[in-house]
Amino acid sequence: MARTIYPQRCDLSPDGRWLAYFALKTSARWELGTTYIAISRLPWLTALAAWRIGSTWTRGMQFVEDRSVWDVDEPHLGDLQPVRRRFGLRLSSAAAFAVERRRGWTETTDTPPRGEHDPWDELRGDRIAMEKARPDSNASTRLTVRGTYAPIRELHGIRTDVRYEVHTGDQARYLEGVQWADWDPRGRLLVATVDGRLQIRDVDTRWSGHVGGGRGCAHPRPLTAARGIQGLVRMLSI
Repeated sequence: MARTIYPQRCDLSPDGRWLAYFALKTSARWELGTTYIAISRLPWLTALAAWRIGSTWTRGMQFVEDRSVWDVDEPHLGDLQPVRRRFGLRLSSAAAFAVERRRGWTETTDTPPRGEHDPWDELRGDRIAMEKARPDSNASTRLTVRGTYAPIRELHGIRTDVRYEVHTGDQARYLEGVQWADWDPRGRLLVATVDGRLQIRDVDTRWSGHVGGGRGCAHPRPLTAARGIQGLVRMLSI
């Protein structure tokens, strides 16, 4: 069913089992209304537990390894016991590149500091750049990202203002046509392209495949939220 999912207000459980997401569905007819936070079992979006929000003024919630951390109210719908047996939950704080920060990204040295009167971390705009060192590279190889759309991924209008680069020494290589990228634990580069492909890239070689199709699939299915995340989880196990 069609809905808008806000990716920077979502989180994936450490074991890849559950997705916590914030959604807007204007045609919703259930008791929680049109805006809600839900937890689903991937690859599905069916809510196992959900909270009524009533507006878009939320930063979502996130999973934590420490099960003693439980900073959320009981859900308005559903049961959280299966999640609670494995992980804690907390409300996410307002920050640009919120998901990246939870995954080990840090601001570059040329990023201006966040202002005292910027509670939603919006005023710095495209002056924010984030970086993450490639695992086991002694920080000699870094991935960077910047752009007006990249920090929050929910602006109306242009969606291509995302710039990823791989830096090795004083050399920078722009990743053309990439809308998302990160390192996996083995140092391979995971990317999602603007034409709906998930790819595993090494320094000079690449394996790529469409989500939902085989290698070289000529007519791939579109990259949807749940299938895209589940695809990345599968790629990490390769």
